[in-house]
Amino acid sequence: MIKDKLENAQTYYGISENLKKGFEWIKNNDLKTLPDGKYEIEDENIFANVQSYDTKDTAPYEGHRKYIDIQYMIRGREKVGITDYTNCSTIEEYDEDKDIEFLKNNDSDFYEILEEGKFLVFFPQDAHQPALNPDNKLNVKKVIVKVML
Repeated sequence: MIKDKLENAQTYYGISENLKKGFEWIKNNDLKTLPDGKYEIEDENIFANVQSYDTKDTAPYEGHRKYIDIQYMIRGREKVGITDYTNCSTIEEYDEDKDIEFLKNNDSDFYEILEEGKFLVFFPQDAHQPALNPDNKLNVKKVIVKVML
């Protein structure tokens, strides 16, 4: 897992060319005015989901096997639970088409606050619990760039 500000994204370009392209897409688009929806960046290798929603009290953890997530907060803030995938048990089997498995964290919880202008990067070993209320319910706008491994 990586947490940083968008202005430091170039620090991570060397991890993969696809990750670099995902960060560049975030930097080169006016995300505040971009409507919610799916945006193809490079076929199914790299795509973005822009989402607006209300944070919530609880949510399952999730894990991915084919894609790295870049979760960038456009507006608002949310709390995100984070743990190693090996600390979890499956509550909903892996869906290969959607590249998602829903999980229960069997270890102690660790949280990060994702604030406007910052991002979290989740790799397959990182189970995460997004969209939680930081203190109270908030309406947020976030982009999740899915980057093929």
